[in-house]
Amino acid sequence: MWCGAGPLAVVAAVFWTQCVLLEGVDAKKERKRSKEATPQHTETYNATLSNSEEVGGSVKISDNQRVDPLGSWMDFVKRPGGKFPGKCPKRKRPLPGPPGPPGPPGPQGPPGYPGAEVTQEVLLQEFKEMIKEATERRAAALDRQTSPSQLPTALLTLEGMTSYRRIEEAFHCKLKGPVVVDKKTLVELQNFQTPPAKGAFLRGSGMDQSTGRFTAPITGIYQFSANVHIDHNEVKRSKSQLKARDNVRVLICIESLCHRYTSLEMIVGLESNSKIFTVNVQGLLELQVGQYTSIFVDNAAGASITIQNGSDFMGMLLGV
Repeated sequence: MWCGAGPLAVVAAVFWTQCVLLEGVDAKKERKRSKEATPQHTETYNATLSNSEEVGGSVKISDNQRVDPLGSWMDFVKRPGGKFPGKCPKRKRPLPGPPGPPGPPGPQGPPGYPGAEVTQEVLLQEFKEMIKEATERRAAALDRQTSPSQLPTALLTLEGMTSYRRIEEAFHCKLKGPVVVDKKTLVELQNFQTPPAKGAFLRGSGMDQSTGRFTAPITGIYQFSANVHIDHNEVKRSKSQLKARDNVRVLICIESLCHRYTSLEMIVGLESNSKIFTVNVQGLLELQVGQYTSIFVDNAAGASITIQNGSDFMGMLLGV
C-alpha cells in the first residue's frame, strides 16, 4: 500500500509547485499592466488649493492626490458661462442743458474808505508841474533840431524859466580866533562863525559852528574843503634843527575816527621860509544820516604851531 502511494505524492507535490509559480507570474503581469496604464504626471501636486485645505498656515495634501493636466484644462474649458462679469459698460454723460435763470443779488458790501481831499492848491501845483514838464520836453526837442541862436524869443524865454534845484545843505564859515597846537598833538578845530561880509552862507541845520562839526541830515554824497593857515614861528625859533618827520597833517574825518573811516588828508613839511603858510584839503565823502565831519590838525613837529583865525571850513550836499 505504501508502494502505490509514493508516486501519487510526488505527482501532487509537482503539481502544487507549478500552481504557485503560475500565480507569481500572473501577479507580476498584473503589476506591470497597472504601471503601463497609469499616465505620466508632470506636476506632482496641485499648486492651487481651496481655503478649506489651508489650516493654520499649513497645507494638507493627501499622498494619493494627483493632478491630471489634461483633465484640469478640459474642466476649465467646459466651465459654465455667465459667472464671470465682463467689463463695465461706459456710462454716457448727459449733455449740459441750457443755463438757468440768474440768482437773486447778494447783500450790499461795506462802504469804502473816504477819498483824498483835493484842494485848489493841489490842483494848481499839479497843473504847474504839467506845464513845466511839457515846456521842458518841447524845448529839448527843438534844441536837438536847431541851434540855440536860431530859437525863437518865446522859446528862449521858456528855457530861462527852467528852475534850478535848491541846495538845502551848504555852509561857509571861518575860525573865530587862533588855536595853539602843541608838539606831537592832534587837535579838533572848533568855534567857527559865519563871516559878516556878503558871499558867506549857512543853509540847513547840519553845521554846528560852536563845535565845528557838520552832521549829515540825510544819507548822500557831500563835498568838503578846508583852508588852514599855520604859523610855525615857534618851530623856527627852537634850537633843534628840523627833522624829516617834522610835518603837519590836516584831516577832515568822519565821526572823529580818521583811521576807521575814509578821511580827506593833506601832509606838509615845515621847511618853508615863510612865517605863515596855508594847507588846503578838499574832496568828497559819503555820509550816512546822523554822521558828522570835522577838521583835525596833527602836529608832528618838535615845537608848537598856531592855527590862524580866518581859516575856512566849507561843505555842501551834492546828491543822494
